Amino acid sequence: MPPSDASTSDSKPLGPSGGVQSLERAFDLLERMADAGGEVGLSELSASSGLPLPTIHRLMRTLVVCGYVRQQPNRRYALGPRLIRLGESASRLLGTWARPCLQRLVEETGETANMALLDGDEIVYVAQVPSKHSMRMFTEVGRRVLPHSTGVGKALLAHTPADEVRALLARTGMPAATEKTITTPDGFLDALEQVRRAGYAVDDNEQEIGVRCLAVSVPHSPTAAAISISGPAGRVTDAATERIVPILQQAAKDLSVTLNAGTATAAE
Repeated sequence: MPPSDASTSDSKPLGPSGGVQSLERAFDLLERMADAGGEVGLSELSASSGLPLPTIHRLMRTLVVCGYVRQQPNRRYALGPRLIRLGESASRLLGTWARPCLQRLVEETGETANMALLDGDEIVYVAQVPSKHSMRMFTEVGRRVLPHSTGVGKALLAHTPADEVRALLARTGMPAATEKTITTPDGFLDALEQVRRAGYAVDDNEQEIGVRCLAVSVPHSPTAAAISISGPAGRVTDAATERIVPILQQAAKDLSVTLNAGTATAAE
């Protein structure tokens, strides 16, 4: 009897990256569902992914059994509640991984450093390292705010298509946190154009009077993320901005490397 080859009998088709194809497809479908707002039909997934309906139906059935997807009464599929625990744990880890980078930002700029994510239509702060100044800014980790009045919100939405930005603003509204808050969609879109031109975003007394914030998005982040520094307007002046922005941009690049290190290792 020839020696058995367990690896042959247990093998699964490999995807383009050398991983298990069915897993790659399942996670791709989950991401497409998230991009579509969390609820889709099978035909929509087939059209966007290029996969045949029987393949998508088989994958979705497995995801439903595992609790990562649920089938709605209207026969459409929605992201399942089991993903919430994974997302919360991942957010905490992102904050942990970001802390050394934020700590360096504080040391180099003297101001409080933050990391924030775009979660649905809201901004959520996942990490912060406070300034050493006695007068400093403090944002509670886990705090949620609307994007239109924050530097991180502008940084995260700067490259989002205008119609999607307008749709988001229509859902959230644009309440004024201060008299300097941008409260019209056209005004916010103009601010996003400034972010694209300058390479960074500014919250100039828009969330809180007396506070200025500078923010940049983290390039190639596994999830939409931005980092920022915030401080009293008297310290975060135009002159200080010229000095701080290159430091902030380099920190975002360094954080991108950190966040993608695990992906690169797995791919190898």
